[in-house]
Amino acid sequence: MANPILVIGSKNYSSWSLRPWLAMAAHSAAFDEVVIPLQMPDTARRIREHSPTGRVPVLRDGPVVIWESLAILEYLAEKHPDWGLWPADRGARAHARAISNEMHAGFRGLREALPMNVRRRYVDFAIGADARQDIDRVLQIWRDARNLFGRPAGGDFLFGPFGAADAMYAPVVTRFLTYGVPLDPVAQGYADAVMALPAMQAWMRDAAAEPEIAVYEK
Repeated sequence: MANPILVIGSKNYSSWSLRPWLAMAAHSAAFDEVVIPLQMPDTARRIREHSPTGRVPVLRDGPVVIWESLAILEYLAEKHPDWGLWPADRGARAHARAISNEMHAGFRGLREALPMNVRRRYVDFAIGADARQDIDRVLQIWRDARNLFGRPAGGDFLFGPFGAADAMYAPVVTRFLTYGVPLDPVAQGYADAVMALPAMQAWMRDAAAEPEIAVYEK
């Protein structure tokens, strides 16, 4: 049987692509990736060849086509229950899904003010009020999850072992690193655990080797 195919955008810039890719790579899944450089003249056409929405990521698993990062994570959780992408405890699982959906649907101020760019490191970056409000909320989410679930479970991630919620928040970890966002000890420990994942390190290496430069950097 052929490997699933994950179609993603540039690893330096595509936060949505990182989420399912990280979930799959962290569990040593066999899959093929198609990387489509963003903001190129043929980007839209190439993505449309794979995606009904004209956006990435898209997972193709035989005849099954899934778009949207969170939907892909749900598909992977059902296909690979041994990965433990969602917590086994019902209350913890509900909490993990709630904060994952919150990330999927919100935080526009953070997204717009601090776009993903894993290659860059800014010093004294000016953060506006909308983005600051989103940052504060993310840090509260991390503290609550770690204190209520992660630490009692004995792991370094939001709910103990690495899971879908961590995949959803991993791009934010990179944003905080890129823009020098100060973190409290709990958040810093969590961010360090995410960045230490071998799969995350592999993504960072690939991103560093990409030649394309986004318009906002030029």
